Amino acid sequence: MAIAGKVKAGKSTLLNAIIGEMVAATDAAECTKLVTWYQYAAAPRLTLFPRRGAPRALPASRRDGQLIIDLGRTQAEDVDRLVVDWPSRRLQATTLIDTPGIGSMTTENSERSTAFLLPEDEPAGADAVVYLMRHLHANDFEFLEAFSEFGATRAGGLNAIAVLSRADEIGGGRLDALQSARRVATRYRSDPRMLRLCQDVVSVAGLLAQAGRSLRQDEFGSFVTLAGATRDDADALLLSVDRFLVSGPREDALLPVATRQALLDRFGLFGVRLATTLVRQGSNSPDLLAAELVRRSGLDDLRNALESRFTQRRDLLKARTALQAVDYVLRREPLPQSRALRAEIERILAGNHEFVEMRLLSAIRSSSVTIPEAYQAEAERLLGANGVSPAERLGLVDDTDPRMLRAVTMETLDRWRRLSEHPVYPRAFTDAARTVVRSCEGILFQLPDRGSV
Repeated sequence: MAIAGKVKAGKSTLLNAIIGEMVAATDAAECTKLVTWYQYAAAPRLTLFPRRGAPRALPASRRDGQLIIDLGRTQAEDVDRLVVDWPSRRLQATTLIDTPGIGSMTTENSERSTAFLLPEDEPAGADAVVYLMRHLHANDFEFLEAFSEFGATRAGGLNAIAVLSRADEIGGGRLDALQSARRVATRYRSDPRMLRLCQDVVSVAGLLAQAGRSLRQDEFGSFVTLAGATRDDADALLLSVDRFLVSGPREDALLPVATRQALLDRFGLFGVRLATTLVRQGSNSPDLLAAELVRRSGLDDLRNALESRFTQRRDLLKARTALQAVDYVLRREPLPQSRALRAEIERILAGNHEFVEMRLLSAIRSSSVTIPEAYQAEAERLLGANGVSPAERLGLVDDTDPRMLRAVTMETLDRWRRLSEHPVYPRAFTDAARTVVRSCEGILFQLPDRGSV
């Protein structure tokens, strides 16, 4: 899964938040110019893959909890990719790929991302993408459209999620900024243009999430000090960035200016304000404060979206990418058996029901197949738009009793069978309804046998 977006969208910061450790460089270091893969391994290891020559191991060190990667004398333009093996359970199900900023002032950086995410005539390196944006601009639409049509697996937006990645900046950094950002994300999510290009839109305060996942004891102590100051003194200090960094006897007696600068770098002014407020309201331990910062950041919403949209379909997304890669090789280097092999690939892509579901979902989202409004939301859900477990497809909670699951499935299956045979509806709808019927039959197949319930 690639994390993409324009410069300063917060890609590496969000990647650190997802993993829960400071493994991705977030400054202007050479590493931020590379396509960097983060994958699970039992022990840490860094491997550089140059454009020419053999891969080689790189030294690494930690400073203030941050992984420091030293490329030595190698220039970024001479590197194909960097692979970071890391023992994080967050990487066991999904390999994350950090990409340079799109639209970078440095042409090479932007082209490196574009070549990786939107190759002209070959399979992309990622099965899915999380696209970060600060606000929705025309060039964000352009990228999502291009990725939908030409990117990984060409799945018509079903392998993309959009993220408002600096949610704390919406609404001028007020304490209610995250609620404002969620409302904006909800509005984008209901935009038909966005529905066609991505599965979901969520808002995340990436810096807050990263800081919450890696909160240190000394930082918690600083917030306790700020919360314990008089309200007038604390509010005056938190008025603005300039005011927070003022060096004077009164301010320095509260917290040294170097400590305040470090807090600002790690949390941002919004994060400092929020953490101070939360300590006042009862988050009286590092664990409680960290958990509340992460909860409010929106990171859990993003994780849930990634789980239901991507992780549950990871085998399908990987299989589609692999089949397209084989097809690409057969087209580039034809063999006597190529025609038969390509026909078999086409048969699998056309006939496998999970691939049929993906195509129909894409067609519904793009309005190339029209579903009556009364049935569209249910059709998308049954096709797996909100997740592929039986409960998610049926719109029920995860711990629904198996008997109830079976009863609802049978009722739903019967209703969609009738729709698929109804003479009033056009052919395109009845064909789509038959696909939904097959999805309902698949749900029934996943449920325990009646006798074992």
